[in-house]
Order: sequence, then C-alpha cells, then structure tokens
Amino acid sequence: MKKFFMFVFAVVLLVATIVPIAACAETTGLNITAKEAVLMSEDGQVLFEHNATDKRPIASMTKIMTLLCTYDAIDAGKISLGDDVIASQRAASMGGSQVFLDANATYKLENLIKSIVVCSANDSCVAVAEHVCGSVEGFVETMNNKAEQLGLVATHFENCTGLPAISQYSCAKDVGIMLSKLIEHPHYFTCSNIWMEDFVHPSGRITGMTNTNKLIRFYDGCDGGKTGYTSEAQHCLAATAKRGDTRVIAVVVGAPDSKTRFKEVSEMFNYAFANYESKVYLDGNSVLDEVSVQGGKSETVGIKADGKLIAFGKKGSVYVKLNVNLPDNVKAPIVKGDRLGTAQLTDVDGKVIDEVNLVAKTDVNAKTYWDYIRDIVCER
Repeated sequence: MKKFFMFVFAVVLLVATIVPIAACAETTGLNITAKEAVLMSEDGQVLFEHNATDKRPIASMTKIMTLLCTYDAIDAGKISLGDDVIASQRAASMGGSQVFLDANATYKLENLIKSIVVCSANDSCVAVAEHVCGSVEGFVETMNNKAEQLGLVATHFENCTGLPAISQYSCAKDVGIMLSKLIEHPHYFTCSNIWMEDFVHPSGRITGMTNTNKLIRFYDGCDGGKTGYTSEAQHCLAATAKRGDTRVIAVVVGAPDSKTRFKEVSEMFNYAFANYESKVYLDGNSVLDEVSVQGGKSETVGIKADGKLIAFGKKGSVYVKLNVNLPDNVKAPIVKGDRLGTAQLTDVDGKVIDEVNLVAKTDVNAKTYWDYIRDIVCER
C-alpha cells in the first residue's frame, strides 16, 4: 500500500464563517416587506430569511423547475438543444405571458428555452413539457419527483407555468434551492443575460422579447433570475448575482408591487456582498510540488487541481486549512489527467468543506529497455 504524505497549509487562511447562521432583520438592517424572503450562498448556506418556508403560490418562478427538468433531460441525452419541437394546439392556446407560438409549427428547443428564460413564455413551457415527456401531466410528475429528490420542504406543482392552481405552492427557500441547481447548467446563462431579442417564428413573424428580470440590466453582477406575478402570488423574484468569485441568490415571494421586489432583492445582494465572500484557495493554475516518478522517462510529473477549492462565509472571521494529499511517488506510465491525489479544505474542527482531485499535468512514458541501457552507460 502506497504511503501518502500530507502538506498542511496552515498559513492562517482567513475566510468567512464556514457555516454562517441565518440572520434576521434586526441584525442585518434589511427591511423586507414581501411575505417571504431568503438570501443564500451558491452552495446553499442561508444568510438571511424571513418566513422562508411558508407555503405560498410562486407564480412564474415555477418555471425555474420547468427549466431545471428540461436541462436534466438534455444532460441525460433524452433530448438536445437542436431538437425540432412541434407546438401543439394546447401550447399555442396558453394565456398570460407568451411568444404567441403557431399551432403545429416547428420550433427549435433552444429557442423555446430562451423564450422561457427571457420573457416567461407560458406557451413555450407547454411545448417543451410535451416534447420532454409526451404530456404536460407527465412532465409535472417529473417536476414533483425532482422536488422530492432535492429535498424541498414545501413545494408541489400542478402545472409547468405557474398559472394559478389550488394545490400548487412553494416557498422562498425552496425556490432558492431550485435556482441554485438551475445555474449549474452553463447554457442557462447564455439566455439569462439577454435583455432584448426577437423571437422569430417559422413563418418569419417576429415577437419581441424583453427580459422580465430588470436587475440583469440595473444591478451590477446580476446575471440571472426569474420573476413571477399573479394576483394570488403578488410580485415575486428569484435572482442571482456574482461579483468576483462570490455568487449569491436572493428570493422574495409576495411583494406588494414590482418596484419593491427588485428593491428588496437588490438590498439583500448589497448586504451579502458587503458581509460575505468566496475565496479560492486552489485552482488549475495553482503551483503544486511535483511528484517523483518510478520507471519513467521523466523523474517527476507536475500536478494540478481538476477544479477549484472555494470557501464561502462571513468576511474575516475563521480559519481554514488546505490539505494536499499526494503519494511519495508514482509508477510510469502516466497519462495526462490521471488522478494522483486529492486536496481538501477543512474547517477548524477538521470537517471537509470541499475537495478536488489532483491530476497529472503531462504524460510520462515508461522507460524502455534501451533507456535503462543508456542510463547505465551514462553513469560510467
């Protein structure tokens, strides 16, 4: 069994509190008038909450789950962005926000997704749901299964649009979790940053789209989110913003008017960026010691991380350790990208916060018979 050694970089790495306690209005100065609110880090740490698990209608924020289940189907290879989608009569007849799909016309799935993200198109939601599962009802079942899989505490879906339904509800915290999962899909951001764009129908007809999330234009760092409004749900907004390496998510449910939802999410963002941070302690560009190679044409091999080690928390309040675990040596041959060790961030109690693999930077071929002969000759 190979003997492993550990470099412990205990160089007092200042970072925020690893598990911050959710704050209330008295300690944050936030004055939230919406019925519910939550502020969370990208990895799900709750920084502020207000009635965050009360069951309420969430209007078009439902589409966050619609998009998430669609991306899941893409990841699973069931569908692809380039798919042709035929808009059914049911899809074309949807009310509310829409891009006015033509019944029986064929649209690209990627464009339908874009219309859902940008202008909250109900008709596109139905067309996509039918394409993914064959029926809206089957897709809604998928949505509820996903909610259970994510451990959502107060969520149930009856449709894929967010239009009023008696037994459809969620809560601010669950919406925040859904959005945190949605933004793991890179394609989402190719749509969410669009402010205005034309939706071109197969006939050549054009429907103008304007992003319902005004913060992508008016808040520095906001690059995604989803609005919602019905008379029952009132004004809702889930949004995400990133500055530097720090990304946060804020949700309000049941704000009295549209201006308030944008204002209160902006205020939660301001609080988060003023008081919390994400610090990168290791990434693919970090310099690490080389590892000795036995029987290789090179005596050592360079090491790099295959991802980032990031710690999020309150600014300047606790210490973390970076632990690099590598073997004393490795045997050739080695292929670039081979896993040779791990690196971890641990808190003061030794609990692992994050972990990445350490991989070989280059190939190292095994020595041949003639390489060994040459070495003997050179030694003489």
